[in-house]
Amino acid sequence: MKRVLIAEDDMVGRSMMKLFLEGHATCEMAVDGLEALTLFAESIQKRDPYDLVFLDIMMPQLDGLKVLKAIRDIEAQKRIPEKYRIKAIMITALNDQKTVAESYELGCVGFAWKPIDLEKLGNMLREIGFYEPDADFVEI
Repeated sequence: MKRVLIAEDDMVGRSMMKLFLEGHATCEMAVDGLEALTLFAESIQKRDPYDLVFLDIMMPQLDGLKVLKAIRDIEAQKRIPEKYRIKAIMITALNDQKTVAESYELGCVGFAWKPIDLEKLGNMLREIGFYEPDADFVEI
């Protein structure tokens, strides 16, 4: 089963994402950027990496952009081939083109805009090849 890290400081948002992915992935949750980075590093050290990470852009400790940059730095340091690097989806309520551009430069594969549209999210997960085209998700 795929492994997902959900880094979101809002408890309702974390819970909704976990419920949505139930049956498709094992989810671990982080309440801030520092916890997310720690969990990611531990997964690499244990050789049990996550397949996907959701990063809220505005989190305490470290914001989502800083976490994604640190993740990419760790992957480069460990010489993880690009095709095996974690897929990152940014979560945000902001509509800031600079932040969007920087996120894509750091290798994110998409955005989940708040409030999160679960149908669009499911389609994005299929488009990036995370799930099969006919995968059904829990309706919330």
